[in-house]
Amino acid sequence: MSAVMSTRREIGDVILSLDNISLAFGGVKALTDISFDVREHEIRAIIGPNGAGKSSMLNVINGVYRPQAGTISLRGNARRDMNTYEAARSGIARTFQNIALFKGMTVLDNIMTGRNLKIRSNFLLQALYWGPGQREELAHRREVEKVIDFLEIQHIRKTPVGRLPYGLQKRVELGRALAAEPQILLLDEPMAGMNVEEKQDMCRFILDVNEQFGTTIVLIEHDMGVVMDISDRVVVLDYGRKIGDGTPDEVRSSQDVINAYLGVAH
Repeated sequence: MSAVMSTRREIGDVILSLDNISLAFGGVKALTDISFDVREHEIRAIIGPNGAGKSSMLNVINGVYRPQAGTISLRGNARRDMNTYEAARSGIARTFQNIALFKGMTVLDNIMTGRNLKIRSNFLLQALYWGPGQREELAHRREVEKVIDFLEIQHIRKTPVGRLPYGLQKRVELGRALAAEPQILLLDEPMAGMNVEEKQDMCRFILDVNEQFGTTIVLIEHDMGVVMDISDRVVVLDYGRKIGDGTPDEVRSSQDVINAYLGVAH
């Protein structure tokens, strides 16, 4: 992991830009002509009512969905879409709304899977656990142990994740994403289903990831208190269209956003 810093890094230039993105499934429009950007080192929130298209947008960013129109620019390189492998190789990691862990594997082994793209030795050396393959695995395990220490889950490192409470499983999923050492971290409702204490812990870890590692974070979250407290900028979607974009103060004072959350008829 990167060297620890004491304060949040200064927000930099645009690292990710989405321009006129449209996505449809048959006749159903999930996203319509949406544009926004993400700056390096910032926490960028995507909010909106249920069915607004938030998860679809994350799926476009990391290559799960391919938009019918628009361009995605990553570090200035524009393209129509990217596949999930390209996204991961480009430094984009992700957690999911529904936990996607290997329930029978330990916490340590689950987080180790986040190192897969960094493994260079061939399958035979890995299987024999010999020579360069052994040395490489030990090096990856040291990096994983750093993640485990950072997330304060040393006491459950050998526990199968299926035995863990929901809040700790969400923390393990965050650890797996961090093990990939991402430059951009996509978090899909990282605090969904958590109690107040678990939310406070997750907020602290998200802020620490941003401050200590300088990781750019794009997150979807329904808890407006959390969003307004930790985000640098917020984009608001409603029925697949963008209805707001700006600082938390600008977004919370937007009449369109207020209408969307109060259920005013369209």
